[in-house]
Amino acid sequence: MANNTVKRQAQRAVAVGAVGAATIGAFLLPAAPASATPVTVPGIGTFEVPNEIPLPQGVPGIEIPAAPQVFTAPRATAADIALDAALSKIGSPYVYGAAGPNAFDCSGLVQWAYAQAGMSIPRTSDAQLGAGAPISIDDLQPGDMVSFYGGGHSGLYAGDGNVVHASTAGTPVQIASLSSMPFAGARRF
Repeated sequence: MANNTVKRQAQRAVAVGAVGAATIGAFLLPAAPASATPVTVPGIGTFEVPNEIPLPQGVPGIEIPAAPQVFTAPRATAADIALDAALSKIGSPYVYGAAGPNAFDCSGLVQWAYAQAGMSIPRTSDAQLGAGAPISIDDLQPGDMVSFYGGGHSGLYAGDGNVVHASTAGTPVQIASLSSMPFAGARRF
């Protein structure tokens, strides 16, 4: 008989605890407005919680639906796209007068790379040096057109003091140090 009494007392305590928690929840959580999030508490029930109230995260036993994530991807600039295009051609053969997509001369690589970004720039290295906005060597950004040898050679600044270019016959498109050639100027398109 003592066993039955203990069982009944335990059942009442559980029942009162559940009702008490539900009652407390009703006082703490106002009626759900038009925009609410359902929150499920095991053993108690599901409540609509206004979206304006910050919901606890990481509480064991409480299920809170994930809020929709809003993410805006950074947009690539024309210079970013052109540089990526030129870098994708590393190892392609140098052919005088070629402007891609499988072989290049120096200005042909620069023109082709910018065409991949939807931009039309001049075909020859001296014309490329005369186009766009002039940039000092100290203000170079990846994707800027860099000119060497008095305007007779061009490439794209690759960052970290490097340039991607199609240098000469017998040498494929490659990355070289900016300081390995005499700097003539730079342009931003």
